[in-house]
Amino acid sequence: MFLPSPPAASRIGFLKSGRYAHRGLHSGQAPLENSMGAFKAAMARGDGIECDVRCSADGVVYVFHDKILDRLTEAMGTFSDLDSRTLDALRLRGDNGTVPRLSTLLSLVNGAVPLLIELKIDTGEAVDTLCRAVTAELTHYQGPAAAMSFHPGVSRWFRMHAPDIVRGLVATETGKGGLHTALSRYLAMRYAHPDFLAYDVRDLPSAFVARVRNKGFPVTSWTVRTDKQWQAVHAYADAPIYEEQGE
Repeated sequence: MFLPSPPAASRIGFLKSGRYAHRGLHSGQAPLENSMGAFKAAMARGDGIECDVRCSADGVVYVFHDKILDRLTEAMGTFSDLDSRTLDALRLRGDNGTVPRLSTLLSLVNGAVPLLIELKIDTGEAVDTLCRAVTAELTHYQGPAAAMSFHPGVSRWFRMHAPDIVRGLVATETGKGGLHTALSRYLAMRYAHPDFLAYDVRDLPSAFVARVRNKGFPVTSWTVRTDKQWQAVHAYADAPIYEEQGE
């Protein structure tokens, strides 16, 4: 089955070394996932950072995973319904500060460690708004960073509109929204034409992943927690996106 041409090695070299703390290095309470404390903890360890981003109602990019607010904050409702003034005042649960803007995270990291930025696109949502907003933030950023998403249209958008930004396709072979068949995986690769894959560690080893890596695409793997999963990444992928056991 046909795969797109791989990226230049110089473009994606940073993806093949080190490891990435999933939503920062967090403990479930303090620091909380996707909080500035979690990002500082990952940097203190010298690890890269994986994070999630969403747009406010007025187009500002924030670091936040969930569509709904109540798991991570004391507020209720849908994240994208709130404007930036409201979100800037919103506090994360526990003693974890406010919901960070992506610009704040970029200023903190400033190229010290690599970043994987996952764009959260909800069902039926167009990719353009968030892709354009993330591009605006990354245009003048000097450090190693990549944009990625489960939605293949995100990688396709970056290829067409911001090709200098490294782009990735997040994928799983299981569950709702998974790429359940070999054909669906190859079609997603051809449509998205990513620079790398971020693949579900539960699906390793995978004949598809092996072929993608042999073609020249790096593969990160999420979410690595157990010794067995660490071993799978070492054998079948290039870098782990991890959480410590017990989190």
